[in-house]
Amino acid sequence: MNSAKYKDEIYIHRPITDLKNMINTSAELYAEKNAFLVKDTPGGGYRPIKFKDFKKDIDSLGTALMDIGLTGKKIAVIGENRYEWVVSYLSVVNGVGIIVPLDRELPKSEIRNLIMRAEVSAIVYSSKVERTVKEAVEGVASIEYMIGMDSLEHEGMNLSLKKLVEQGKNLVSKEKRFFIDAQINPEEMCSIIFTSGTTGLAKGVMLSHKNIVANVYHMSKYVDVSNNFTGLSVLPMHHTYELTCHVFTSMYQGCCVAICEGLRYIVKNMAEAKATVMLGVPLIFENMHKKVWKKAEAGGKADKMKAAVQLSKKLKKFNIKAMKKLFKDVHNAMGGSMQLFISGAAAIDPAVVEDFNAMGFTMIQGYGMTENSPIIAVNKDRYYKPASVGLPMPGTEIKIIDKDENGVGEIICKGDSVMLGYYNDKEETEKVLIDGWLHTGDYGYFDKDGFLYISGRKKNVIITKNGKNVFPEEVEFYLNKSDYIKEVLVWGKDDDNGDTVICADIVPNYILIEEEQGKLSDAELRKLFKKIIDDVNDSMPIYKRVKRFEIRETEFEKTTTQKIKRHTAKHNGEDSKHGH
Repeated sequence: MNSAKYKDEIYIHRPITDLKNMINTSAELYAEKNAFLVKDTPGGGYRPIKFKDFKKDIDSLGTALMDIGLTGKKIAVIGENRYEWVVSYLSVVNGVGIIVPLDRELPKSEIRNLIMRAEVSAIVYSSKVERTVKEAVEGVASIEYMIGMDSLEHEGMNLSLKKLVEQGKNLVSKEKRFFIDAQINPEEMCSIIFTSGTTGLAKGVMLSHKNIVANVYHMSKYVDVSNNFTGLSVLPMHHTYELTCHVFTSMYQGCCVAICEGLRYIVKNMAEAKATVMLGVPLIFENMHKKVWKKAEAGGKADKMKAAVQLSKKLKKFNIKAMKKLFKDVHNAMGGSMQLFISGAAAIDPAVVEDFNAMGFTMIQGYGMTENSPIIAVNKDRYYKPASVGLPMPGTEIKIIDKDENGVGEIICKGDSVMLGYYNDKEETEKVLIDGWLHTGDYGYFDKDGFLYISGRKKNVIITKNGKNVFPEEVEFYLNKSDYIKEVLVWGKDDDNGDTVICADIVPNYILIEEEQGKLSDAELRKLFKKIIDDVNDSMPIYKRVKRFEIRETEFEKTTTQKIKRHTAKHNGEDSKHGH
């Protein structure tokens, strides 16, 4: 139901002071409810884990980690989405030390660099990333323990997570309450989240308990999943979007989290878990949308469905029950129980949001960034606009500064969710945190009803359709290491499939190339740069890899400080040759 009558209404939930307080109160309130649905074997059935047992596991692991001397230290966690990942995170922040979640797709060189920069003392990892992690930490002096989620026994500094939980349970049974009774300072840093993973340029966002729980508490005023909901956890948990908005908000409201087995199993897992809510990025929802229409066309039902969608849109105030009946096939294709879709991390086509709403699903989008834990604005689940990222989240003040004639300017925000700053980086912190205001680097505007719209990026960041951030400067940094490249500009382009392709425009160092390689033909020149790009790509995650490149004859236009005028160098191909 989307209605302006809910314009000023919010959901009421209990106040929380920190993540420990959140888990303790949830374990009391929802003791016998399922907190998680997990699979012990791929393709097997879901096994439920109750809230009371979830809390016991956190308390046990936290007690064991303190017992082995990790109090006050930094502990990294890396691996696919799984129950042990969440238990590790909460055990660390709820009394042990500071958590450093890492992207499991990072190459070992980046993992090593981030571990060293964050001064990590222990790392919890899954068997899927074991080899990469072990190679990454080789010779890193700060590492005291390696904790395997799937290891069965302790071997020297290599510990078993399962064994640690058992040890902790044993200690708790003997009234060892040092973890359970550990006091939390909600204002202190509890997490370092690296926003991007390229060596030397990644920024470590420092978040406190207060930052995170303020986001959970205030977002819950707009979106309610407390009525026996089950969420399907699809996006990587090392992102604040999935962790804060889905996992922690579910824990807080008593919603069950079913761990998805992977992107290709979304629909299967939706049905198995009887999932009612899912957070996703545009790519996931747009693919689902395409499949729905393709299936309708294949079954000769497309015209009938189009007419039904149009009628539903005209009626505006959707009767969800009637729509579910009318679009029964679509609901069955989404597992039969799905009620709420939430899109974030990148801009989504409003037509997708409109269609899903017309078909009897509630679909909304929000906007945020890691530096705000992350949500800045979000639509209410009962009052929303498909093209907008929503209303300012309660407790968050948003201003648009340096507006142009259309009211478009930079979005800045203030509130309890704004980060403490960047880890060991005063200079970068001072650039974005000014008088308590977080300068997002994004352009946007408000409509007459107070809904926020994003117009584009002030920064140069390329946001891929699946919500990954690619900083062109990082890719350029590595390409520029080649003496044969005089200048390079990296940019993103949407291809015919709607995917974002990373492209590079290269100005070769023609003089050096001729000195060392002789006069090269166009084809030989192209071959040389393909090899350079392939080598650079090997050291980067897939989503950052350069897929297309062009070679320029002339240099880029520059500022007085010799920086390329990125925005005037909009790619038009006029000046390039050997295009691909």
